[in-house]
Amino acid sequence: MTARRILFVADPLATFKTHKDSTYAMMRELQRRGHAVAACEPSHLQWQSGEPVTALVRHLALTGDAADWFRVTRQGREALKDFDAVLMRKDPPFDSEYFYATHLLEQAEREGARVFNRPRALRDHPEKLALMEFGAFAPPTLVTRSPEAIRQFHAEHRDIILKPLDGMGGMGIFRVGPDGMNLGAIVETLNHGGRTSVMVQRFLPAIAAGDKRLLLIGGQAAPFCLARIPQGSEVRGNLAAGGKGVAQPLSDSDWAIARALAPQLAARGLLLVGLDVIGDKVTEINVTSPTCFQEIQQQTGFDVAAMFVDALERALLAG
Repeated sequence: MTARRILFVADPLATFKTHKDSTYAMMRELQRRGHAVAACEPSHLQWQSGEPVTALVRHLALTGDAADWFRVTRQGREALKDFDAVLMRKDPPFDSEYFYATHLLEQAEREGARVFNRPRALRDHPEKLALMEFGAFAPPTLVTRSPEAIRQFHAEHRDIILKPLDGMGGMGIFRVGPDGMNLGAIVETLNHGGRTSVMVQRFLPAIAAGDKRLLLIGGQAAPFCLARIPQGSEVRGNLAAGGKGVAQPLSDSDWAIARALAPQLAARGLLLVGLDVIGDKVTEINVTSPTCFQEIQQQTGFDVAAMFVDALERALLAG
């Protein structure tokens, strides 16, 4: 394929942990194939009337060194439409500034930029609420501001998980068992006196075998997932919360979920999606910056980044 110019909109490069960062894995594979890689941060995006959306861009050469992993070959303000692809890889939270960045990226699309995942699709699929559309694949779930509704849900299901809608990496996740211990205090903490919506789900004992991250790429599932297994007394499997990542082949139920959801999500402009699956239930649909590329490759040999770049190249050839 002809060499392409690829711009990443991402967190500061200095924060990358290259031994596990999926964005780094994408960059490395793109450079290996001869594509040019550049990066900016959402705060570097800018629009002025009469001009296209621009960003303060740094063009990169990856060194292969784990610590000093890139060199800046040149930098300056450039129009996003002048790149062959713009990859939005900013980590959550999906806050107001993230929301505004999607609008700037959508304006760049109107000017001719190719943005992945598409900005409108990012806005239309908030990572926890996107589950509502696919409720048949989800555990019993409640989204509400009402403390009373949460108490009723607990009374029905007895063992529940509560989490904020804007959390990431397992932050703010609580489990309340049949005794209801601390339910009131947890609701107050998450609900902020009725000002903040909370997601509540029936606890799934299958979490003991891991919270699986399935990767959907270009409408297809990667054949391996990463089961993030809680450690010790921890209920959260998230790697950021100390979970142990174990790569494994997709189960029959995993494949069934992937085949049902992947084509629909890809058709909406979501080139990369991370499904969180416990047992045979989908608990979240992650679209902002799905990860686990390197953990899967290191344990199985399957090159997730190569699968992703294949899908990106196909999308660019398709126009």
